[in-house]
Amino acid sequence: MTDDHIYHVDGELVPASEATVSVDDRGFRYGDAAFETLRAYGGTIFAWDDHVERLERTCEALSLEHGLDASDLRERIDETLAANDLADAYVRLSITRGVQPGKLTPQPEVDPTVVIYAKPLPRGGLEGDPVWDEPATVETVETQRIPDESLPAAAKTHNYLNGILARAELGSDADEALMCDLEGEITEGATSNLFFVRDGVLHTPTTDAPVLPGITRAIVLKLAREDGIAVREGRYEPVDVLEADEAFLTNRTWELRPIATLDGRDVGGGPVTERLSRLYDERVENACYR
Repeated sequence: MTDDHIYHVDGELVPASEATVSVDDRGFRYGDAAFETLRAYGGTIFAWDDHVERLERTCEALSLEHGLDASDLRERIDETLAANDLADAYVRLSITRGVQPGKLTPQPEVDPTVVIYAKPLPRGGLEGDPVWDEPATVETVETQRIPDESLPAAAKTHNYLNGILARAELGSDADEALMCDLEGEITEGATSNLFFVRDGVLHTPTTDAPVLPGITRAIVLKLAREDGIAVREGRYEPVDVLEADEAFLTNRTWELRPIATLDGRDVGGGPVTERLSRLYDERVENACYR
């Protein structure tokens, strides 16, 4: 990343050295903000409509009426990509409740802070390369996923303390923390959804538990069903993953990343993981490069 990297802040393109928000912004003070992590492939935002829908669900959960429409946000993203001369990129869109009086209770009138940041990533699709170098080393951690009744699992907010505490437990060589709920059942990674394969069946923790409904997760499930792969969304214990034939993680940046080891035990990818990775690459290629 060069020093002349450009951010989009409150409707203006500004160099990194000038990209600032107020110390009184509620996104800074309280994590009172919504965000989406997106990927641009060949200049196209993949699954844009799905991201817009999830962003709105998050804002509804926060009672954050920002007054911005999807076309405005998309235009700002496109301007950010163009200003940085990026076609294949990581994109983060954040909307905070903005500056309000220094009280915890949010005010109904909102002047939102909107920040868009982009950085280069490799080409995706059939001719692309993954952003990760190796399959993931994963560890289960003591930090538990917050119950949905306490903090909506479907909301992507700036308050990432749960995931930060989980990642802080990891050993120096681990890539991801795998969290359980209060009943000891597996939920998700700090920034990823979990899949595993046993006897040809693709399993993933249900979103009835405190699990973020990842967009990559949903695409993988759809691809599996379209390809005739048996799918089960359920509740599982760590031993179910340890005994799996294959396992992988999904998020927007990693796409599908096989799990090399879980708690020091070899797991690895396999034919189902490879098949779904190929199908995902085909979906990206057809949607964004043709």
